[in-house]
Amino acid sequence: MRPTEIDSNQYEAQLADKATELQALFSDFAMPELTLYPSAPLHYRMRAEFRVWHEGEDLYHIMFDSQTKEKYRVDHFPPASLLINQVMADLLVLLKPNQILRRKLYQIDYLSTLSGEILVTLVYHKPLDAQWQAEAEQLRDTLRKTYQLDLVGRARKQMLLLNRDHVIETLNIKSRPYQFKQIENSFTQPNAGVNCNMIEWALDATQDASGDLLELYCGLGNFTLPLAQNFRRVLATEISKASVEAANYNAQLNKVENVTVLRMSSEEFTEALQGKREFKRMGEVKLSEFDCQTVLVDPPRAGLDPDTCELVSSYRNILYISCNPLTLKDNLQHLSKTHDVTRFALFDQFPYTHHAECGVMLTKKPHLPA
Repeated sequence: MRPTEIDSNQYEAQLADKATELQALFSDFAMPELTLYPSAPLHYRMRAEFRVWHEGEDLYHIMFDSQTKEKYRVDHFPPASLLINQVMADLLVLLKPNQILRRKLYQIDYLSTLSGEILVTLVYHKPLDAQWQAEAEQLRDTLRKTYQLDLVGRARKQMLLLNRDHVIETLNIKSRPYQFKQIENSFTQPNAGVNCNMIEWALDATQDASGDLLELYCGLGNFTLPLAQNFRRVLATEISKASVEAANYNAQLNKVENVTVLRMSSEEFTEALQGKREFKRMGEVKLSEFDCQTVLVDPPRAGLDPDTCELVSSYRNILYISCNPLTLKDNLQHLSKTHDVTRFALFDQFPYTHHAECGVMLTKKPHLPA
């Protein structure tokens, strides 16, 4: 089924099917009852990317069918936020008659927020010059009469900023607002409503935790900053330089002062913790000063590599957020030797698809030393 053809009346049934499949996948483990966190049936995605099709004087968004690979026109995109849908329509009206802005335009990316901001990236098969920038500034100013909007231009080895390359999102977590700088072309959780559910679930799961928190793959601080209230200190790692800068910016923005972010991969951090290598990027940070009894991992689809999985198994509590249940299952083959699963959740980030974002909380088995 194409995203433009989703039937929101089928949402509850598809979520029930997804939950049944997830429970069956983990039937070999001693899992607690599955907790479901549904999505809004429509307009749940905060970001979207479209190719652009030129047909005579016409200009429109297209997508490609996942089965046939054929292109199809997209005038309205029900999964995307209402804000994205509104800007999509108004933007094309202004682009169509503008030969400078439409020439060799082949992709448009949208990043929106619950707080009403939106960033639009125009991607080209041509170098961007001063004439393009002048026209783009007029386009942005026209759209700003209606929207809180910024515009970015991209071409091969080129990025032109008209103002800024990010939006500021506000998420209400247990009635407390958190602000996050979200950068263009960087990872953000696509479903903001379900993302709030994920963060609140993690807060509940760690409310009685002691000591410090280690977080691997922290991104821009999505979990890091709200969870900091449950711990003495948080030590977080992230490989992306842009994400590390955003995480530190967001910590200051939210006045969270007990978080330390290191620009390291999980593999590098494992080597540093084991004393195998020294990293200048650690600066004055002394790992011996942290008493991390809980670890949070939110790895890419490949899951945890064997060394990181072994490292994680040494902690008393493990909070594992997974975008790929198959690799989570593989990792649990190892982690279930030392830990019991005490919480199990399905976060429906991607309605009407087979993708299942899930979370498990694991605690060290009683007969093993913490």
